[in-house]
Amino acid sequence: MLSEFDLIARYFTRPLRPGSAAALGVGDDCALLSPAPGHQLAISTDMLVEGRHFFAGADPALLGHKSLAVNLSDLAAMGARPLAFNLALALPSADEAWLEPFAQGLLALADSHGCDLIGGDTTKGPLNICITVFGEVPGEQALRRSAAKPGDEVWVSGTLGDARLALAALLGELTLDDASLAAAAPRLHAPAPRVALGLALRSVAHAAIDLSDGLAGDLGHILEQSGVGATIDVDALPAGPVLSCQRPELQRAYCLAGGDDYELCFTAAPAMRDAVLAAAQASGTPVRRIGAIEARPGLRLLDSAGRPCDIPLNSFDHFATP
Repeated sequence: MLSEFDLIARYFTRPLRPGSAAALGVGDDCALLSPAPGHQLAISTDMLVEGRHFFAGADPALLGHKSLAVNLSDLAAMGARPLAFNLALALPSADEAWLEPFAQGLLALADSHGCDLIGGDTTKGPLNICITVFGEVPGEQALRRSAAKPGDEVWVSGTLGDARLALAALLGELTLDDASLAAAAPRLHAPAPRVALGLALRSVAHAAIDLSDGLAGDLGHILEQSGVGATIDVDALPAGPVLSCQRPELQRAYCLAGGDDYELCFTAAPAMRDAVLAAAQASGTPVRRIGAIEARPGLRLLDSAGRPCDIPLNSFDHFATP
């Protein structure tokens, strides 16, 4: 049986990359980071709990990927470049058959973003994965929720709703054929953090947020913190390729309040439209203009003909959702 320190040494201790922002990594009481001069540290923490955020028996490689991806998505929303991360891991047992693929999935994504694992903690207990990620952003260039301005256009990256569709099928809320579920499931289990787009939107976008709990709820945070409102064209929302084959009311509901998309929603002045499209092209990330920021508070949903839409919106809430 692996000891705690054997586990850390075997699966989670590696030499730091050349040029790493970490001056000291795993093995001491604290890690040491050296951000570039004139930059601010961007820090975010996300916890994934078995039975709440993922199914018991989830593929450990995909779980390793997603555990870091949801944190990198927060950095993307701030326009921050990933530097390093800490991992706190509670495990029912030191199961090598689980740890090997989990570490592989986790560290493969870390390597693809130049993000070093520099510390953390392990203990025995119900499966719980908590990651704290560190990034850097030039001073005054962070994309913040409080910076949206009346007249801004509202944009969203990628597509929406396929993750929620896959979850609904897995929970038995609806039926998907095997091919459709196989096509939608990667959006739930292995989201792609939009780090390159976030970096490209520095000095282009005003406000941004990553879409973890549903577009309507997450955009609502921008509206509240910026003291503005918005009108959204629900027929402009980019439904995922699998969701787009479902009935229109389901498309609208899952695009607006599905959750687990990990796309970016951001606002930018109309004069920056070409710059937004250039950022999208440079980062290899599709974007769609879906509405506008207005001075009048509140979120207004219209169809393509300008008619109000009455759509139930229930974004995910950890304490309100059973």
